[in-house]
Amino acid sequence: MACTVAIVLHPGFQLLDASGPMAVFEIAGRFAPGSYELALLCPASGLTNGLVESSGGARMAAEPLGAVVPDTVMVAGGEIVRAPDAVREIVAWLRRTPAQRVASVCSGAFLLAAAGLLDGRRATTHWDSTDRFAREYPTVRVEPDRIFVRDGYVWTSAGITAGIDLALAMIEADLGPALARCVARQLVVHQRRAGGQSQFSALPDIGGASGRFAELADWIRDHLGERLTVERLAAEVAMSPRNFARAFAAETGTTPARAIERLRIETARAAVEGTARPFGKIATDHGFSDADHMRRAFLRALGQPPQALRRAAKD
Repeated sequence: MACTVAIVLHPGFQLLDASGPMAVFEIAGRFAPGSYELALLCPASGLTNGLVESSGGARMAAEPLGAVVPDTVMVAGGEIVRAPDAVREIVAWLRRTPAQRVASVCSGAFLLAAAGLLDGRRATTHWDSTDRFAREYPTVRVEPDRIFVRDGYVWTSAGITAGIDLALAMIEADLGPALARCVARQLVVHQRRAGGQSQFSALPDIGGASGRFAELADWIRDHLGERLTVERLAAEVAMSPRNFARAFAAETGTTPARAIERLRIETARAAVEGTARPFGKIATDHGFSDADHMRRAFLRALGQPPQALRRAAKD
């Protein structure tokens, strides 16, 4: 029996939040005919002649909430403040939906939280909204660095394109990893990024929007295998350690230690997936004390050990 996937829209929804997962489920249906049925739903107050307008102005046809009984519900994000009445209708509908699986893309997590579906659960959303999300919903355990999070029957994803990762993970859960890989290849996307992968690269963070620490970023890259203390970094930019730590956090949104660990993990991951070098050698070359230290860092940040990432890269 086909799984009915309902993607819930609202005026101001982000087009890719909907179209990305739609493409994933559509192509999965080509490889496994009859596996999915897609429906687009929107509160009646958000529809004009059966159409709902996206944040970019393009419109999509949708049916009113309640038109189908879905197995999976996926709430799109976007400009959720544009139509408060429609958002309230969605929240009320989510509270009573019988769906076996509920998910959100990007800021759609705010609607799941408002419906109480994330109380006591782990969740994520777009990196630029995680602080506000945590303030507004303190009972939710926010994981800001995650591409997607699954906690029981509730799934949440990071910003925009992460909805594709989320949908591919659902395909893997439903139909197995081999079919999920086929769908990813057909879409010409990265072969299912791990749910624990950082939402954004550490390199732009270190460089900063103004480029104040851009040269420092290059220097760090060349010295990853060395001990990089705050004192040493501060000396490179001719600042006191205290002022450097404050300025770095204010400009990049993270601490020097965390940014360096991200960079070490990202560069080490490229070596793990792209070479056959021993893990111990990769670890020490990138600033980890040994292979076990690197493994723990990978598990914490990526959700998978180096061995699993290397195996997946070979598939």
